[in-house]
Amino acid sequence: MTVRPHRRQLLKGASGLVAAVALGAFADRDASAASPDASQGQAPVRRPEYKSIDQCLRHAVDDGVTAGVVAMAATRGGLVYQGAAGHANARTRDAIGPDTVFWLASMTKAMTATACMQLIEQGKLRLDQPASDLLPQLKAPKILAGFDASGQPILRPARNAITVRHLLTHTSGYTYSIWSEPLGRYEKVTGMPDIGYSLNGAFAAPLEFEPGERWQYGISMDWVGKLVEAATDQSLEVYFRERIFEPLGMHDTGFLLGSAQKQRVATMHRREADGSLTPEPFEMNQRPEFFMGGGGLFSTPRNYMNFLQMLLNDGTYRGERILRADTVATMFQNHIGDLLVTETKTAQPSWSNSFDQFPGQPHKWGLSFDINTQPGPHGRSVGSASWAGLLNTYFWIDPVKRVAGSLFTQTLPFYDSRVVELYGQFEQRFYDGLRRA
Repeated sequence: MTVRPHRRQLLKGASGLVAAVALGAFADRDASAASPDASQGQAPVRRPEYKSIDQCLRHAVDDGVTAGVVAMAATRGGLVYQGAAGHANARTRDAIGPDTVFWLASMTKAMTATACMQLIEQGKLRLDQPASDLLPQLKAPKILAGFDASGQPILRPARNAITVRHLLTHTSGYTYSIWSEPLGRYEKVTGMPDIGYSLNGAFAAPLEFEPGERWQYGISMDWVGKLVEAATDQSLEVYFRERIFEPLGMHDTGFLLGSAQKQRVATMHRREADGSLTPEPFEMNQRPEFFMGGGGLFSTPRNYMNFLQMLLNDGTYRGERILRADTVATMFQNHIGDLLVTETKTAQPSWSNSFDQFPGQPHKWGLSFDINTQPGPHGRSVGSASWAGLLNTYFWIDPVKRVAGSLFTQTLPFYDSRVVELYGQFEQRFYDGLRRA
């Protein structure tokens, strides 16, 4: 009999990428706004219009919202805000900052989508082609129709083919067990590993609905990662490095961590029932069977802002063109037609709260972003693109006002209400500062 490890064993891991630490007193790192040249190593300078953000970040640490936080924002002219407060490691008292290493989790998806769109530009992939053209294992997908009286899964053949567009838009039928009780039950009954283990057995997951018939968040972008590898005959680690990370100067970004980077990984903290934060050891599989295009990357806030600035600047950054301008514009368009992005309800509360970025508002999905169809509550324009990562990391790109912002913590469970409020405060104060600048 195969004994399947609990999901948490993945995160604890044998090599202990981050050791467990005790919470201690926090000596604030000076939160500061940055000049456009700060990302090139020059000292950041204070800008009075963003002083309230500095205060907001410090108060968040003082009040126990997060153990450490980094926030950054840019316009088309370059980086205009960079702030941090708290610690990356409470035991060693190392200050958190723009070069601290974070697990991106689902903020990886935007990079996998970028790689896929590069291949579409080259004619190696097409949005509406069956994904099985390159991945034969997708030729005959099965849908989980329920469970029989003995608790065994009932599967039926899918009628519709899964296209590249379905995978890029989470309309393929694939889900995540964190937000799907049926898939979690299927994993327990069959012994299939969760996708987070980076084991190929996770790709045996069934669909939960016919491709193209609704939106539901899931492992589709991990399949897109497989498509990229099939089309290029390269691993994602190599392709991303050569075609995205090196041109963008993202030298601290990748699926595999070097020894020096491991020393800079932010400690993960869990929100307890009483609101306190408890540090926990954390590790993503450093000997994966596949590279998770849906959530396996590590990066720094500084590196990720380079990527966001590329999208903000129509596919270029510091003279390097990663995507054509028309491709970027396409990524920011609605690609799910009349379907709507709906609330994602938790099936595993220890890992994620239920979440909806725009409650009460219709929102759509691009390639691969959440797109608000009404003005955001904190200043962003209609048609902005955004998403997040499991450990409460967030970003948005506003193509109308031409700004991008990100906020990094390493906190569980996802969509923590206090961190989400902090994210909103940062966004609001940034837009307010822009108006005063």
